[in-house]
Amino acid sequence: MSRTNFETLLEAGCHFGHLKRKWNPAMAPYIFMERNGIHIIDLHKTVAKIDEAAEALKQIAKSGRKVLFVATKKQAKQVVAEKATSVNMPYVTERWPGGMLTNFPTIRKAVKKMANIDKLMNDGTFSNLSKREILQISRQRAKLEKNLGSIADLNKLPAALFIVDVCKEHIAVKEAQRLGIPVFGIVDTNSNPNCVDFLIPANDDANKSIEVILDACCAAIAEGVEERKAEKVDTEAAGEGEKPARKRSAKARVEKEEAVAETEETKEEAKAE
Repeated sequence: MSRTNFETLLEAGCHFGHLKRKWNPAMAPYIFMERNGIHIIDLHKTVAKIDEAAEALKQIAKSGRKVLFVATKKQAKQVVAEKATSVNMPYVTERWPGGMLTNFPTIRKAVKKMANIDKLMNDGTFSNLSKREILQISRQRAKLEKNLGSIADLNKLPAALFIVDVCKEHIAVKEAQRLGIPVFGIVDTNSNPNCVDFLIPANDDANKSIEVILDACCAAIAEGVEERKAEKVDTEAAGEGEKPARKRSAKARVEKEEAVAETEETKEEAKAE
C-alpha cells in the first residue's frame, strides 16, 4: 500500500519545479514536462520514491537509531521542528553548525556546557554571581539553546539525515557523505540528485509540499518505533516464560544432588556395619 497518492501531492503543489534556466540536467528523469518556462515534476515517480524512503526510515527507527532532520530555510523550519518532535527525532532548523557531524565531540561539549549552566541555575550557584555575570551566562545559554537545544539528546552520530533542500544544506550533505551517513532528501529541479541516497523529487519551497512528504515519512518512523516496542514486549514475555522452566531445572538438579548424597551416605553406613 502506498503511503501517499498522486492527488494529495498535486493538491500540495509538490509538482512545481524551478524555472527551466535554473534546472540541473541530472534531474531530467524526474521531470514530466515544462509549462510556462517552469519544470513540472513527475508525481508518479515522487509517490514511488516516498514509499522507498519511508520504508528505509521505518527500518532505521525499528533498529532504535536516530534520524537527524535538517531544514534551515524559512518556509520549512516550523513544520520540520513539529514533525521531528512528534516522532522524538533530533532536528536542526537554525544555522547548520559547521562540523556538526565531522567534529561531533566538540558539538557534544557545547551541549554539555548547556547542561552545566542548567545545573548552576538549579543548585543556587547563580545567587552568588553579579547581575552582569548572570546576564552573560543567560545569554550564552539562550544562544546554545537556539542552535543546539533540538539535538541535546543526540548522544552519538545519527544513522541518517533527512534534508529539505539539498542545495541550501550542501555543507550537511558533504559532512554526511564524508562519514558514510545515508542522506534522505527532498530534491527540487535545481538540485543535484546524485548527492542523495534516498531522493524524493518534489517542490522544496512550498510549506504544504514539505508537510505532505514529512507526514508520510514520519508516519513510517512512528511505525518503526511502535514495532520495536512490540518486539521488546514479546521478548520480555518470552523471557518471563523461560524463568519458571529455569527454576524447574534448578530444582531438579538440587533434588538429583540430594538423591546422590543420600545414596553415598547409605553406602558409607553399609560399609561401617
